[in-house]
Amino acid sequence: MQPLLARIADRRAARSEATLQADIRQLLLAGDFGLVDSHLDVDLEAPAGGGRRIDIEVGYTVIEVKRRLQSGRPLQEAERQLDGYVRSRSQESSQRYVGILTDGATWRAYQLTADSLTLIDSHTLAATRPDGLALFYWLEGVLATSQRVRPAPAEIARRLGAASTSHKLDRAALAALYEEHAQVPTVKLKRQLWAGLLDSALGTQFVDDPDLFVEHTLLMNSAHIIAHLVVGIDAMDLQPQDLITGQRFDQARILGVVEHDFFGWTTEVPGGREFVQALTRRLARFDWLRADHDILKVLYESMIGAETRKRMGEYYTPDWLAEHLVDTVVTDPLRQRVLDPACGSGTFLFHAVRRYLAAAEAAAVPLDAALTQLTKHVVGVDLHPVAVALARVTYLLAIGHERLTDQRDAITIPVYLGDSMQWRERRDLFSEEHVRISAGYNASEVEEWLRFPKELLNEPSRFDQIVAGLASIAAKPKEGNGPPSLTAFFHRMKIGPDDQPMILSTFEAMCRLHDEGRDHIWSYYLRNLARPVWLAIDDNRVDVLIGNPPWLSYRHMPVGMQAMFKRLSQDRGLWRGGQFATQQDLSGLFVARAIQQYLCDGGAFAFVLPNAALDGKHYEGFRSGWYRDEIESTTVAFTGSWDLRRLRPHPFPRGAAVVFGSKAATHSRRSLPSITERWTGRLGVDTRSWKQTAPSISREHVPLGRESLAESPYKPNVRNGATIFPRILFFVETDSGGRLGLGAGRRSVRSTRSNLEKAPWKDLPALEGVVEAEFIRRVLLGESLVPYRILPAKEAVLPLDGDALMTGPGSRLDYYFGLAEWWRRAEATWEAHRSSARLTLAERLNFHRGLTAQFPAPPLRLAYSASGMHVAAAIVDDPAAIIEHKLYWVPITNWEEGLFLSAILNSTVLTEFARPMMSYGKDERDIDKYVWDLPIPRYDDTNPTHQRLAEFGREQHQTVAGLNLVEGMNFVTLRRRIRAELAQHPTTSKIEAIVTEMLG
Repeated sequence: MQPLLARIADRRAARSEATLQADIRQLLLAGDFGLVDSHLDVDLEAPAGGGRRIDIEVGYTVIEVKRRLQSGRPLQEAERQLDGYVRSRSQESSQRYVGILTDGATWRAYQLTADSLTLIDSHTLAATRPDGLALFYWLEGVLATSQRVRPAPAEIARRLGAASTSHKLDRAALAALYEEHAQVPTVKLKRQLWAGLLDSALGTQFVDDPDLFVEHTLLMNSAHIIAHLVVGIDAMDLQPQDLITGQRFDQARILGVVEHDFFGWTTEVPGGREFVQALTRRLARFDWLRADHDILKVLYESMIGAETRKRMGEYYTPDWLAEHLVDTVVTDPLRQRVLDPACGSGTFLFHAVRRYLAAAEAAAVPLDAALTQLTKHVVGVDLHPVAVALARVTYLLAIGHERLTDQRDAITIPVYLGDSMQWRERRDLFSEEHVRISAGYNASEVEEWLRFPKELLNEPSRFDQIVAGLASIAAKPKEGNGPPSLTAFFHRMKIGPDDQPMILSTFEAMCRLHDEGRDHIWSYYLRNLARPVWLAIDDNRVDVLIGNPPWLSYRHMPVGMQAMFKRLSQDRGLWRGGQFATQQDLSGLFVARAIQQYLCDGGAFAFVLPNAALDGKHYEGFRSGWYRDEIESTTVAFTGSWDLRRLRPHPFPRGAAVVFGSKAATHSRRSLPSITERWTGRLGVDTRSWKQTAPSISREHVPLGRESLAESPYKPNVRNGATIFPRILFFVETDSGGRLGLGAGRRSVRSTRSNLEKAPWKDLPALEGVVEAEFIRRVLLGESLVPYRILPAKEAVLPLDGDALMTGPGSRLDYYFGLAEWWRRAEATWEAHRSSARLTLAERLNFHRGLTAQFPAPPLRLAYSASGMHVAAAIVDDPAAIIEHKLYWVPITNWEEGLFLSAILNSTVLTEFARPMMSYGKDERDIDKYVWDLPIPRYDDTNPTHQRLAEFGREQHQTVAGLNLVEGMNFVTLRRRIRAELAQHPTTSKIEAIVTEMLG
């Protein structure tokens, strides 16, 4: 294959277009594209009408081959030619065609969007050592001709993930479809309802953005199609309308798997049918019957961007942990009702369903009764529509299609799109007798209300059948002037005379909505909006809460959400504030709210949380087990915890723990026990079940890290360095100013650039200018420090006048022309590109007085790393140097005190003592001020032990000072080299012994 690929990619070769066409045809037949010669799927020179001939036609793709693609007019002519072919084939077949333009080295994929051919993606095949696998995945994503592909995680990510050609083509086609039809009443209404539901759940975290609506539509349409494929339904045989609305599931009386939701607009507009057919072809390449249930988690994570998941605080739970947690907490599955209030793609639900069905089978419960009761006993809620769609499919997989026989009653998959937090409490949905929802205002500016008797929600399956049935009848053509009769419907659904008038009134409103073109997805809207509130009613609360709530730090919340989070946390005694404000996390409040709203008295809970929940100071209120509230205060009796931080590789991006407890009476409150069960072990790469994982884990009961420790007297004087961000606005490199120079006291500077920069700053041009030399200050970064040694400082432009910033009214900034010009350009850049308007550039620079608090600077300071696998510390003897926030510092009196502290902080045992106290960070990398929670004593020059440590520190300092360190070498490598050198130093074992005795 390599010679063929090299020949195809070599533009320099003397070859004709016919030869290149033949080589590409051979590549398509030889590659794993599911094509063979006898199928005639690959045709050379296929006629296209008007005397034109398509070079290569494969399925729904036309390929135009050129000997050499050149920019300018030749490329435009080739695109015009391809446009004609794609347009012709699309019109003839009523299918969505894709076009490829190639000269063998460059491959360009196009499709029709609106009235023009648009470039969607491109790929380059290098002539030297061509990457055939990369070209295969790119081409296969366009062709979509492979069959029965095993849905392994890597294949799902490569062929369907956000970076795949398949995804880019579908995303672009759908975006164009929405742009064309956005003002169609039914499309417009669906977006409004979607925005209303997510806004009620997320508040300021939600942005009503058309791109997000398109993304959700694509993912939900995909999930609906996959729902059919995983139970063996041939989606290619179904009409797009039936696929997206779940008609086949409705016929089978399996409700709530695929619903007529906000995203069904694709089948209601011209061109939508072709879009759904093309999407189905791409998804049907996989043999979904061979899919493990956790493949849906992979699909979700590959299609939803990492930044979106981070913003939502989503970190998914490995199967083995979910399985073991369910087995631990769900002790009586046939009697306990279980809720996962943040179900994600359904991992906990899967194991809870399997546990219930196993218990039902062991108790000889008939299958039809078991399935009916199951959907009342295992329930999930999540606020992300795509996660909910996948969780419903996961629930279905847990039941198993072999159990979905005809010998059962109708069932509803009880996974709901809703806000478990109830940021904006929707108690207004319920009156004493009924549930209601506003359907907006009609043409006469009168608000329409849809009302249902409240007791109907006690039977989810029946309720769903009633509202779906009403919506279906309302959509049928009228036979006369009035609405259709509901007599037969009332009889079939066993609706009594007392409830009929309210339902009839709601039905008439539905008919008016349909006649006005305002659609009929109210069953979906009502079902999902009402269910979390219904679950919070006393009589409906569950016996077990289990799951992995969103981990969202306060510093990553939008401003409006921060205010609401702070208020709700303060009301419940969960807010710590001060230096801990930015570390506060949504997970603790979420658990407190879930217990308050959904758990019955005496009910049990188990939640996966950040490890800081066990001993972080900002979780003290949470660990107390008392959450006050004006309406309903909540008391918890914690029963224990698991510390998962020492598992390798880490199952989560941050250190994790599990907490257990029950909802208790006030006199039974119990704070989190000070003893935790610590798990240690190395996990296998492919371990999925608890049975596979358990042998790799050792479990022991140990005290939590903060108990019974006296903090160091140094702690009150320890400060974090300055937040000098974004670096492009401050850090500079200098030059001579040219042959003419700049005159005394001025320097020509330009922003220092780094490959570690992030958007939007990495995409901006560097600042350049001439600045007065006194404002170009030496700055020590985290990378400037290694054990016992300070590396060369960086330089930054800082508007410091003594110990004050020259940035506000009345400052002397304008006295210095060069500095003033630089600062005002930096401010303009900040204001144009900052992610939040909360802080000005000066406020960001001096956040928590991290800059100005360094002045007047003491002659000597001890600095140490804010993060890292090991603590690293060194003495700073330059009082003019600024310390940046990746370092912490504390003033010291003399070198002996600094060497004493350096010996302690650079010791291996110090890191081991401090590690259990460190908060987030999957490798306990966030050191911060936690080392000072250890009883490190103040240096006493009359104490012989202190004197010995200072002397040992001096010897190690001299050793490190004598090392020949390579300039420019990565600081992590330098730290590792120095630690290796110190490990062999004769004083190391003595230091370790003294520090162990001192701190142990």
